[in-house]
Amino acid sequence: MQKVALLMSGGVDSSYCAYLLKNQGYEVQGIYLKLHDKEAKHEIFINNGQKVAKELGINFEVINAQEEFKKVVYDEFIASYKRGETPNPCSICNPFIKFGVAFEKAKSMGCEKIATGHYARISKYKGIKRIQKAVDDTKDQSYFLYALSQDSIDSVIFPLGESLKVDIKPTALKLLPFLGTLETYKDSQEICFVETDYIDILKKYEQVENAGLVKNAQGEIIGEHKGYMQYTIGKRKGFKVFGAHEPHYVTGINPEGNELIVGTKEELKTNKVFAQNLSLTPSFENGEYEIKIRYRSTPIKAQVALDNGIISAHLNEPAYGVAKGQALVVYDKDIVLGGGVIL
Repeated sequence: MQKVALLMSGGVDSSYCAYLLKNQGYEVQGIYLKLHDKEAKHEIFINNGQKVAKELGINFEVINAQEEFKKVVYDEFIASYKRGETPNPCSICNPFIKFGVAFEKAKSMGCEKIATGHYARISKYKGIKRIQKAVDDTKDQSYFLYALSQDSIDSVIFPLGESLKVDIKPTALKLLPFLGTLETYKDSQEICFVETDYIDILKKYEQVENAGLVKNAQGEIIGEHKGYMQYTIGKRKGFKVFGAHEPHYVTGINPEGNELIVGTKEELKTNKVFAQNLSLTPSFENGEYEIKIRYRSTPIKAQVALDNGIISAHLNEPAYGVAKGQALVVYDKDIVLGGGVIL
């Protein structure tokens, strides 16, 4: 019997994954990762995991990865905003923590595979296993998995990849009624360590309230703002433009001078995106592919090339709000070829 480590969040999705894996004949080792310092959350979700493990007859263990998470994800999150960027913490956490630290510890427990509740699939592409978009395109999380190592991709199982999110909860509750008694914690957040707004995190470490100047593309002073870390590329509110008669958007951030560069929507668009490569392999063939520049962005066709570690994407149609620090992910139809961090 093959042993699989299942990362369990304490919610219905990952709990249902435990049921599916056990029914498929795996020996399931449930793992709860303690990543952030929100102890009230941890207590609820660990209790949920223990309850599910007991009901299903599987092993369950808590792994504390708070130190690694702080160093690799949390601290970089803060540093990225300080640099005037817009970070993507989940894209960092997945390869280095969930499929890095956690998978290595799972291997030491005798696990050959690792499973998660991500909405994604695995498929063969030119003879190699690759991340594939989930059947449910509205919940697909392949974008966040673009930087996984080949070893992780070869070892991962996504039990929910063929399912529709809308079907999961009613199906799970029908098969496992006790899941309806699991305790919840407010609304789930897109970023696990952010309770309300990312600004609340930054305020603990940086001078966020720091008034500065707003300039146009020509360098002329045209307004004021509250502190550059409170803005991301594409934002159109929260700053003042003197005598403005049309919407203005943040088109650039100058952290050294605590300045925002703003312009019209026309000035916000671009036809070129560059990224520091993280996971496109040397065998990548330059050509036309689809790219995504944010999780919720619509895929755009582009001429993509890899040269000296830099991905260049010349877009077939303009994109708006391209932000440094976000991920540029390259797809061949629904297959993830890799990507990098936008420069």
